[in-house]
Amino acid sequence: MATDKIFNLIILDESGSMESIKKATIIGFNELVQTIKGIEKKYPDQQHFISLVTFNGLGIKTHLDKEEASNLSQINKKNYRPDSTTPLYDAIGLSVLKLRVDLASQENTNVLVTILTDGEENASKEFTGKQVRAIIDEQKAQGWTFTYIGANHNVERAAAAMSITNTMNFAANDEDVKEMFLKEQSSRIRYSNRISNKDFSHENYYQDLDASTEPEKA
Repeated sequence: MATDKIFNLIILDESGSMESIKKATIIGFNELVQTIKGIEKKYPDQQHFISLVTFNGLGIKTHLDKEEASNLSQINKKNYRPDSTTPLYDAIGLSVLKLRVDLASQENTNVLVTILTDGEENASKEFTGKQVRAIIDEQKAQGWTFTYIGANHNVERAAAAMSITNTMNFAANDEDVKEMFLKEQSSRIRYSNRISNKDFSHENYYQDLDASTEPEKA
């Protein structure tokens, strides 16, 4: 049986407004990585890779580039330092196009793109919202899954403008961030289960999940 390769691209806001939830974001991301490692052990027919891109007005940084889940180290307050503005479209456009090129010759791939931001686009210079929507539509047609997690703005409207239907809201406080990451962990477990069972859909990623409950064990 061919191994399914799962590429997890996480695009994480590092703008100044994320400072208030910096600690909770670091903890949540690191727990999410542990969940992905557990998923890989549970489903030996899957191999997981993680790319982490953070963005703000000072630059778009690639912390992890298709790294094997089993080899990942944690992020910390030294390499995640919120500051400046929110070039959301540039971060999405650049990272998605790069991954598309990188995977062009690979087979048996699944891609899950997760965008997490506590504010709307306000600083992009290379990509417009229309261009990002076109890129996302192209990749959805190839079976990629896109999710948008947001706070402090109209999340559904912002996501819909980019052709993203899988959305989750959270309040920018430590408790809500914790619950948000718990729900994300549960969704990833179900996502991998569907791939393993050949029952895959890139829609309804968050459907019927309760953020207040602990994720099922990977």
